[in-house]
Amino acid sequence: MATLRFHIVPNAKSNMVIGQHGSAIKIKLRAPAIGGKANAALRCFLAEELDVPQRTITLKHGQSSRDKVLRIDGLSQEEVCNRLGATI
Repeated sequence: MATLRFHIVPNAKSNMVIGQHGSAIKIKLRAPAIGGKANAALRCFLAEELDVPQRTITLKHGQSSRDKVLRIDGLSQEEVCNRLGATI
């Protein structure tokens, strides 16, 4: 199980991992930060990139913030970083 910090940039032109933002992984999402759409888009994007079911990704902190903490079951922190091409 991996617990990682993410910094989200909503309303981007495309969904992509940008790199590092402090101790977090920076991700751009096309979804707006309205009504939880960015949170849903983040879970969907990470599930596709990490090749895991969405149900294994849980938002622990940051429901209405750009800085989020997610728990990803079934993968280690190192595996997540390798699959996303990010370093922390």
